[in-house]
Amino acid sequence: MTLDPLALERRRDQRFRRAPALRVRDQRQALAFVDDVGFCSTFYCFPEGVPCLWEAVAGRARPRWPRRSHHDAAIGLTWQLKDSLPAARQVYYGKLLKGRPMLVALDVFPAFYALVRGRQRARDYRTEYEAGHLSQTGRRLMDALTREHPQYTGDLRANTFMLGPHRTREFERAMAELQQGLFIVKTEERYEPTFSYRWTCWRRGCPVRWTRAAGCPASGRSST
Repeated sequence: MTLDPLALERRRDQRFRRAPALRVRDQRQALAFVDDVGFCSTFYCFPEGVPCLWEAVAGRARPRWPRRSHHDAAIGLTWQLKDSLPAARQVYYGKLLKGRPMLVALDVFPAFYALVRGRQRARDYRTEYEAGHLSQTGRRLMDALTREHPQYTGDLRANTFMLGPHRTREFERAMAELQQGLFIVKTEERYEPTFSYRWTCWRRGCPVRWTRAAGCPASGRSST
């Protein structure tokens, strides 16, 4: 049976909280939303119909980005929630889909893990690099994180000689690659003295219940 496009949009509006009466107002409701839909983007509105936390907070589909985003209540709450939910280890955060930040429900995360890692659950990033599945920049970043972890973004860039503005895109592409490959995980967002992410190797930064649910026992001895 083919679903009418308008009917599909109405169902998405209902399920994805894209209506004022259904909108997400706090962390408890945000967690319930992520658990209900399974995974969602933080701010990016996928044309394929992926749930979006910002839409759920705004209570409408495809909200327009305002001129003064710092004064927008929906953007402010979405920013807070995309920090607080992973910090409380209530959801998984990472660039898992098309290089976009995603929040994933803990009961759904093992499916993502299986898709990314398959049976090679203890694979070494150096093996992936030698097989041509990891960029040279990605390998350098993993070398640095393996030697010292966790590291804030600025320290990681300094330790890999990527502080220059002309290296920003290269750095961001490699970090997205490592997140998509489940090699690294963000463990903190720091706002003082400057805004920065803190990163560590995936199996060192994930709660035991995540790795056990995915069939990957946590171990401080893993190279990844």
